[in-house]
Amino acid sequence: MMFFSGSSSKSPWPPTILLFLFILNIALVSSTKTTTSTSKISQGYSLISIEEAPNGGLIGHLHLNKKTNIYGPDIPHLQLFVKHETEDRLRVHITDAEKQRWEVPYDLLPREKPPKSALHKSVAGETGEIPFLSEKSSAGSELVFSYKSNPFSFAVKRKSNGETLFDSTSENSDPFSNLVFKDQYIEISTKLPKDASLYGLGENTQPHGIKLHPNDPYTIYTADQSAINLNMDLYGSHPVYMDLRNVGGQVTSHGVLLLNSNGMDVIYRGNSLTYKIIGGVLDFYFFAGGASPLSVVDQYTQLVGRPAPMPYWALGFHQCRWGYKNVSVTEAVVENYRKAKIPLDVIWNDDDHMDAAKDFTLDPVNFPRPKLLSFLEKVHSRGMKYIVLTDPGIGVNESYGVFKRGMADDVFIKYEGEPFLAQVWPGPVYFPDFLNPKTVSWWTDEIRRFRELVPIDGLWIDMNEPSNFCSGKCKIVKNRPCPGDPGWECCLDCTNITTTRWDDPPYKINVSGVHAALGFKTIATSATHYNGVLEYDAHSLYGFSHTIATHKAFMSLEEKRPFILTRSTFVGSGHYAAHWTGDNKGTWENLKYSISTMLNFGIFGVPMVGSDICGFYPAPTEELCNRWIELGAFYPFSRDHANFYSPSQELYVWDSVAKSARNALGMRYKLLPYLYTLNYEAHISGAPIARPVFFSFPNFTESYGLSTQFLLGSSVMVSPVLRKKATKVKALFPPGTWYNLFDMTQTVIGRGQYATLDAPLHVINVHVYQNTILPMQQGGLTSKEARTTPFSLVVTFPSGASKGDARGKLYLDDDELPEMKLGNGYSTYIDFYATLNEKTVKVWSDVQEGKYALQKGWTIEKVTVLGLDGIGESLAVDIDGMPVSDMSSAEFSASDLYHLEKLEGDTKKKGMMVEVKGLELPLGKKFSMSWKMGI
Repeated sequence: MMFFSGSSSKSPWPPTILLFLFILNIALVSSTKTTTSTSKISQGYSLISIEEAPNGGLIGHLHLNKKTNIYGPDIPHLQLFVKHETEDRLRVHITDAEKQRWEVPYDLLPREKPPKSALHKSVAGETGEIPFLSEKSSAGSELVFSYKSNPFSFAVKRKSNGETLFDSTSENSDPFSNLVFKDQYIEISTKLPKDASLYGLGENTQPHGIKLHPNDPYTIYTADQSAINLNMDLYGSHPVYMDLRNVGGQVTSHGVLLLNSNGMDVIYRGNSLTYKIIGGVLDFYFFAGGASPLSVVDQYTQLVGRPAPMPYWALGFHQCRWGYKNVSVTEAVVENYRKAKIPLDVIWNDDDHMDAAKDFTLDPVNFPRPKLLSFLEKVHSRGMKYIVLTDPGIGVNESYGVFKRGMADDVFIKYEGEPFLAQVWPGPVYFPDFLNPKTVSWWTDEIRRFRELVPIDGLWIDMNEPSNFCSGKCKIVKNRPCPGDPGWECCLDCTNITTTRWDDPPYKINVSGVHAALGFKTIATSATHYNGVLEYDAHSLYGFSHTIATHKAFMSLEEKRPFILTRSTFVGSGHYAAHWTGDNKGTWENLKYSISTMLNFGIFGVPMVGSDICGFYPAPTEELCNRWIELGAFYPFSRDHANFYSPSQELYVWDSVAKSARNALGMRYKLLPYLYTLNYEAHISGAPIARPVFFSFPNFTESYGLSTQFLLGSSVMVSPVLRKKATKVKALFPPGTWYNLFDMTQTVIGRGQYATLDAPLHVINVHVYQNTILPMQQGGLTSKEARTTPFSLVVTFPSGASKGDARGKLYLDDDELPEMKLGNGYSTYIDFYATLNEKTVKVWSDVQEGKYALQKGWTIEKVTVLGLDGIGESLAVDIDGMPVSDMSSAEFSASDLYHLEKLEGDTKKKGMMVEVKGLELPLGKKFSMSWKMGI
């Protein structure tokens, strides 16, 4: 029975609270105590009171049923806070009712703070039962919260169909406990239907593909573990998952975020999921999603921050290597790309440009400033960009200005009152504390100083898990060279720190796959940040706070859209930066794994993501590098990067790879208008640039685990070769017509089955789906060059159809502006439409704010329509509603389409590709063109 404070003979609830509950959809489900298995950690808590919160939610209080000492003493009294924050988002927050606990700082990730209320220490049995309130009572929210009082559990259901999304009830037969809440161990579980498909929970390299795999380990704790390690906690912390279900053809998707920065193990069994967390609070956000998985990412990024807008050039190709030892070598790379006619937008330097690996310095011998500036003047004159690396560790060196200013401002993380000593590439280092406002100001000033020295166009922030080549409490050894050789071996004198419960907690999460110490090769977890915050709590936020500080610096120094690349990420990192997937290996397996990791980061709200093309180490084979650039050309973030100890693997090194690069990157550069529009969609709605196929085909269950193909946007599908010596690829095609972008006469009629495609060495299969209008340009060796070329539209109808509709969109702006939005006079947005009806083809546009496109002089030169059954005649065009009388320059041409497989019965026409060339349609004006199909 459930009892609450108030009269036992009447409802204890005042009318205002009854009305509130009526609106909030709280379903109170009576329950009786059940006997809990003695083998379980806890007998849970009892809900003893509940009241309306001042901010419109509900506050309840939980009382411990029985103490246990496993993993430490229980917290006896908990506060429950529940609120529907939007129609699609429900928050459930549980914390200590008497003492403040660590949470993700509200200034790092802005959100509403739960209110505090006085603890009600009434016990069950003293008050009357609260009447059941119907779930049908609704104020628009799709999510319904219900609970059982003793032992306390809660469930979240979908109002529209009653589907249970989360249920923390523990039965005797379940392999998990009721709610456990100790200072350093929190456990909560949910039941799941066996046919649910789950995605997310990272960062890790998942060998089984994008779907979570039962009984695989999912440990979430940032660590400098390279991406070659499977099923292991890697660089980022993302305790969020998407749940996709298909019951009788009815598709639903929803998301669950546990906003907690402490380390955790997540155990997924297929029919249940258990969180085991070593601190903090339970701060759940449930996202109702809907029939489309895109809605989950939309709702998620609405909370954690929309993805950052990227400059146009960032979507070009990038080249980097640890080992460009001087300016001349770096310059030669740029010139060799130009000679090979391979597109290149951005040249990078790893730490080679630094003086003894110290941040914000130049090597006076190998990167003398005058020579570097001369090189960068040439780079910038071509519209290209230059980015360098920094690491967070600041070299301990009394002659180093960055270090001296940091010491003067007291910006470093402390251990026992002194800066915590670690080792990275410069040797002994201190780590800046980015939770300290003074550190952010100091970091901004250092970036300002360096940019006055070198006109960099972005910043690469690496090693920010943070990485440490040593462990424990260290000191510098006199007369011992540090760094040594190799530079990653610890050259400090260190002792393990195991004397505190922060360094040696009662529950050991599976750090690095071997239950390593939390402080292994990172900052000691008993070290302290600003205001006494423990590294134990804030560890996985280090890269996130570093990223935010870097973003603030760029935004304050120049009113220009920044580009930041970070290795370590957290919930919300995509709001500020791009991500690459870290140190991978030049193997066929790593080529394949890169797809799943990329797709996961789209779900995490970090759409600008990619892996090191051809592998970071060791040396890739020529064939592998061919296949990797074919795939990597379609990563949202496309960069070739290699290890110091690997031989050169720039795309021009092998003639065969250069050919594949010209082919694949040539298509990428033609698609830049489409990719940039996807960048805009990501910024306004969270929509991933690269997406799992099921995002566009949620009813197509065969695609739920598909991890060898992906979509760019809603309708461009990439099907790479991922096996050695393969010259064909088996690709899964959802139902409908798919056109090969490299040869649009080549068509696949998808029937939801695999088709075998030709894929000789220099070929990657990229197809566009029916009912699409794809904006393209003619490409170039830089994005600046490509942006000046005329536009074309590719319109796709179902092959041979007599009726059809197609749509597309295009966003363009001044990509140097910090904001990516309409209404500033420097952007244009266009919707494209096309219809096929009664032998008439019509294509038209609807333009918002066309002034910017008109100023740039952009025009549409060609329209290609696929799937028609006849060529055109009697072309009519109008611009802004005015007929164009002279269309003498326009001409029709047509080609037959060739299907991979015969159409059923082979009695229908296979369709045609009709091109209308010689057009001069101003992109910034509304146009309409139509024609009749002839024979």
